[in-house]
Amino acid sequence: MTAQLRRHTEDLSWVLTPLLDLPGVQNAVIATGDGLVTGHSADLGRDGADRVAAMTASLHAAARAFTTAFTGAEKVKLNQTVVESEHGYAVVTPAGENSSLAVFALPGADLGTIAYQMQVQVAALARALASPAREASHT
Repeated sequence: MTAQLRRHTEDLSWVLTPLLDLPGVQNAVIATGDGLVTGHSADLGRDGADRVAAMTASLHAAARAFTTAFTGAEKVKLNQTVVESEHGYAVVTPAGENSSLAVFALPGADLGTIAYQMQVQVAALARALASPAREASHT
């Protein structure tokens, strides 16, 4: 699929473009902590993005509880959650205070490169969200 065919939708989806250009990456979603979509790849569609966003919130909650069960730690900060299947990899990383970035990649994809680029895009998103809104100039 070409990058032109994999356009993105929603306001925050510009973060997804570099990820979707990586070999093997099929789809990506930005989701709130409570499972709402704030950006998604167009190929996934809104219904698919809604399902992924809800599952991302559930997956992160389960991963925190799983880690707590093993460690006894009360406050668990997740760095990354990876699910591997015969269809590929679902990679989820926190993207700020109450957001996550989820990517689905085919088997054989370079997970190191994908994880690195996810961190780059999370940092770009954080900078963009921290920037104050511009005021219209009055001339």
